Amino acid sequence: MKLHITTAIAAVACATSAWAGEIAPTQVAFDDGQVAQSLSGAPGDPVSGREIVGSKKLGNCVACHAVGDLSEVPFQGEIGPMLDGAGDRWSEAELRGIVANAKMMFPETMMPAFYKTEGFIRPGNAYTGKAADETFGPILAAQQIEDVVAYLATLKE
Repeated sequence: MKLHITTAIAAVACATSAWAGEIAPTQVAFDDGQVAQSLSGAPGDPVSGREIVGSKKLGNCVACHAVGDLSEVPFQGEIGPMLDGAGDRWSEAELRGIVANAKMMFPETMMPAFYKTEGFIRPGNAYTGKAADETFGPILAAQQIEDVVAYLATLKE
C-alpha cells in the first residue's frame, strides 16, 4: 500500500512539473492560430517584454512595427501594423500565437516565426553564411515570448 501511494505521488509530481514546464517549439499546440497555454509555464514580465520588442538585437519587432510607447527607439517600421492597441485587438492566446508563429493565423504574413525550429528551407547559422548546426534554436526563448505577450497585452487604445 505504501509503495502505491509513493508511486501515485511521484506520478502526480511528474505530471505537474511537465505541465508547468517549458513547451518545446515542436510541441506548441495552435488552435486557429491561437496558443492558449503558456510556453514557459511562468507569467510574462511586461517590462522585459518592452525591452525585447524595442531591442534591435532581440525581437527587433520595431524593424517592422511602430510602437508609440517606445518613442525613444528610433527608426521604427511601417511594414507591419502599429502595435498600439494590440492588447485591445487580440487576446493573450492570439498574441502568443502571432509571436510564436504568425503564419498559423495569417498565412500570407512576412513576419518571422519567433518560436519555431523546423520546417525552414535552408536555415543558416546566424550571419555566418554556413548551414544551421546543433545550436540552431528559436529566435526567442519561451519566457521571452511570454514577456513579449505580457507587454503587448498592456498596449491599449
